[in-house]
Amino acid sequence: MPAEPPAAVTTRPRRPAEFREALAQTQRFTQSRIDRILGIVVGTGSAVIGVQALVGALSAPAGDRLWNTILLCAVLGSLLLMCVSLLTLRGVRVFSGVFAAVFPIATILWPLAAGSSTTLDEQPWLWFLVNVGTVAAVFCLPLAGQIVWAFLLPLLYGAMRLTLLEITPGTVLDVALDSIFAIILASVLIVVGWILRTLAASIDAGREGAVRSFAQAAAADAVEKERVAVAALMHDSVLAALIAAERAETDRERALAVSMAREALTRLANVDQEAGEGPDAPIPAAVVGAELEAAVHRLHPAAAVTADILPDARSVPGRVARALQLAAAQAVTNSVEHAGAANLRVSCRADAAGFDIAVRDDGPGFEAARVAEDRLGIRASIIARVAAVSGVATVDSDPSGTTVSISWRERS
Repeated sequence: MPAEPPAAVTTRPRRPAEFREALAQTQRFTQSRIDRILGIVVGTGSAVIGVQALVGALSAPAGDRLWNTILLCAVLGSLLLMCVSLLTLRGVRVFSGVFAAVFPIATILWPLAAGSSTTLDEQPWLWFLVNVGTVAAVFCLPLAGQIVWAFLLPLLYGAMRLTLLEITPGTVLDVALDSIFAIILASVLIVVGWILRTLAASIDAGREGAVRSFAQAAAADAVEKERVAVAALMHDSVLAALIAAERAETDRERALAVSMAREALTRLANVDQEAGEGPDAPIPAAVVGAELEAAVHRLHPAAAVTADILPDARSVPGRVARALQLAAAQAVTNSVEHAGAANLRVSCRADAAGFDIAVRDDGPGFEAARVAEDRLGIRASIIARVAAVSGVATVDSDPSGTTVSISWRERS
């Protein structure tokens, strides 16, 4: 037996909701990964520095044990929470803010823990964490707040350090150098973080623009494919109607052929519209007149539109209302394109019997018999469209102007 041919692989077009989901995923794609990398690096580095600070605190000369224990637990405890949040990306802003707030408070209270004056060679354990406080500000404060923290923490540390040292030119110089070094390092860390985040934001913006362009192109391609499919279906329905009409012999077959032809003409007339036929729910005559006026003014704002809606006017079926409006719009389009919309006037009248529309202009007119057979603007878009809903459309044209009369009467 011959092998069966492989099944054709069909691709399903992506729905708009999927494009929106993809677009949402790209808006912070690079930024989220940069934040993840920074969290791992800063969390790990801060943990190592925290261990170094703990070793320094345990090996330093004991001052006031109570205050030293309180400050050690507060600073290293908040640091531990920040490291865990950075490594897990949970509550990063909150716990970074806690450490960024606890550290300057601990720096101010540090002289209470030191107890007595220290020597210049003895660096307190808080020194190891000065720039960790600045990095914490990077994750919880805007750029202006980060800059403030980059200067505040080293200067605050230097001021508290001088309170416990004998003030001499050499002491002041050494403490100033430590503070300046901390400020420079903090500035470098802030600049690196700002550059990485700005670069990630620009990459995400470019990716978002590309996804939007792709979504628009895919949507346009889907619309084109749908139009081709509808055109093919319309072509088949027209051929089927012609074949049925040619073979019809009985009254039943003729009625069926007329119904198929009417449906084919309706599809042919509406093939240039973006929307489908829509529901057939009745529409009040006043609403039909208002929509007609809006459609005419969109095509030609200077056109004069009058509506005479009598109190006894009945609602118009939705399918009929759309056919009448589209036929009138086509007549207005023809007047604008071929007659320059010379004194273009559109009037409509609704009563208990039906709905009438008249489109008039003072253009040069034309001879209907000389219109090419392949020009469907009048035949399909006006006459056939109105005939498909059991209406009547006539075109009267002479050198003094053209009048398109559209009339629909409700069946008794």
